[in-house]
Amino acid sequence: MAQRGNGKVAVRPAEDAGTDRLIAGKAPAWWVEFYRLMYLSRRTDDREILLKRQQKIFFQVSCAGHEALLVAAGLAMKPGYDWFYPYYRDRAISLALGTTVEEQLLQAVGAADDTASGGRQMPSHWASTKLNIVSQSSSTATQCLQAVGCAEAGRYFSQHPEAAKKPAATDMPDYREFKDVKFHGDEVTYVSIGEGSTSQGEFWESLNTASNSKLPVLFLIEDNGYAISTPVEANTPGGNISRLIANFPNFHFAEVDGTDAAASYAALVEAVAYCRSGKGPAVVHGHVVRPYSHSLSDDERLYRSDEELKADEKRDPILKMQMWLLREGILDEQGLKELERKVDDEVQQASDRALAAVLPQATPEAILKYQYSEDLKPTDARFATAVEPTADDTERTMADLINTCLRDEMRRDERIVIFGEDVADATRDKALREGKIKGKGGVFKLTHGLQKEFGNDRVWNSPLAEANITGRAIGMATRGLKPVVEIQFFDYIWPPTRP
Repeated sequence: MAQRGNGKVAVRPAEDAGTDRLIAGKAPAWWVEFYRLMYLSRRTDDREILLKRQQKIFFQVSCAGHEALLVAAGLAMKPGYDWFYPYYRDRAISLALGTTVEEQLLQAVGAADDTASGGRQMPSHWASTKLNIVSQSSSTATQCLQAVGCAEAGRYFSQHPEAAKKPAATDMPDYREFKDVKFHGDEVTYVSIGEGSTSQGEFWESLNTASNSKLPVLFLIEDNGYAISTPVEANTPGGNISRLIANFPNFHFAEVDGTDAAASYAALVEAVAYCRSGKGPAVVHGHVVRPYSHSLSDDERLYRSDEELKADEKRDPILKMQMWLLREGILDEQGLKELERKVDDEVQQASDRALAAVLPQATPEAILKYQYSEDLKPTDARFATAVEPTADDTERTMADLINTCLRDEMRRDERIVIFGEDVADATRDKALREGKIKGKGGVFKLTHGLQKEFGNDRVWNSPLAEANITGRAIGMATRGLKPVVEIQFFDYIWPPTRP
């Protein structure tokens, strides 16, 4: 069920006592809505597949087989309150959080009215400012470190609420005027990933920092057994990622049958509560199925046998949920058909509206929209101020000037934080506070003395991992912090492979 760092993870059975209590505590209408969202996701996938075959959309990758796990996650969390870093199979959680089928199909047709990216990104790159769903890149696992940075920013604002306020009006423009910061002391950051992408370094680096800092991050691993055509045993030693990560400290771990709606919901409610309580991060590893090919560019019958596919069909969460609703007397066959008819009508109408709105598409003139600030640009004429001489005519090195600039800006702006490899004066700071050591402050001394003046929560050392530094910084900046990070040498910014 749920274990904490003892090397053992067991799958939560559907008849678990906690699951039974949750089932008993929910009204029949709640479970009907649970199924409606699952079926809505599946039928939206089916509609997209049809549209792709008609060459009316650009790409299709489905959520099929993941619906129970993802609707459970959406209903266990708070849209617009918690933060979400999904990946491309997360259609169902996006619907559960409040996006509409029409919004998703506007993305599929690349319409300029697409609310996720203005028609600029591929389909299945979910985003919603209102719901706190952060747009993701196509590179798998990059969302993990950004989610960690997002959680760090939420904690920082909770501990430094003054930093979230907008500055007093001055003649000089300030980026904080245009960034509305929102945060909650008990917010949780969700990030999802497929079992194949757990091979990526960013995943492991994110576990490292989430564990060390006890961050409220919920990692949802959607394990359908295949990374395109590569089976899980070829990706993961032993074929089970839960066994490899089970000894990370401070984590709550759960492994669940992700095709079982009630068991999935029980596991996710428990995991979210653990994160929200401030105890640390959580991993929920859900075993799901992939009844459709990886995408419409793939044909799984080239590498999966009929016997294997038929075995997955028996675990299809849509069919399992239908049978459960009938068996529990929540819906009868007529009620089930009526619900599904209404969903089919909803998807058809959304599709018709999206196809009618396909024009205009994003124009070349709008290429920079959503890439940079629409309110304040570095080339703004207001920044073209004359240099005013001061009484201090001391010659300074470039390193001295950078250090002085950082110090002045940190005094002015509490949203600035600095981290990287060796940028702190001393992580073990007792001797620093007692004046027994001078402190390091970077290999080039660019940050010397900043930790001593501004404290450990504004200047700190990162793990020796460049992706960890840049990924977390992106997540922090999304929330309104202004992270200043250091990669010690230019060569270190590239992937660590050498010919």
